[in-house]
Amino acid sequence: VQLQAYGGGLVQDGGFLRLSCAASGRTFTDYNMAWFRQTPRKDRDFVAAITWNVGLTVYADSVKGRFNISRDKDQNMIFLQMNSLKPEDTADYYCAARASPGYSYSGYHYDYWGRGTQVTVSS
Repeated sequence: VQLQAYGGGLVQDGGFLRLSCAASGRTFTDYNMAWFRQTPRKDRDFVAAITWNVGLTVYADSVKGRFNISRDKDQNMIFLQMNSLKPEDTADYYCAARASPGYSYSGYHYDYWGRGTQVTVSS
């Protein structure tokens, strides 16, 4: 399985960005897909997850109401629409895939990772 995230960049406080993640290498039936983020000297934090089949979603409290995760099954893509961005959202963002049923908020439970894409929100 290969995951490739892109779409990061520099945006002002209150702005928006849309991250994309291209998934390849197999079919993703029964997979859970997620976004995590990481800043220097901190662990990788859960942002949002979505089930591939049904599209059920879950979000970290810090992004609820501002971020939206979605997937396109035909294109094997997942997206993270980030609105009302804040400086504290600045991080490297990673997409991840979990080859097991059910959500997990822990990065240790994800089997595949893409390379990060950097998001910087200026105040």
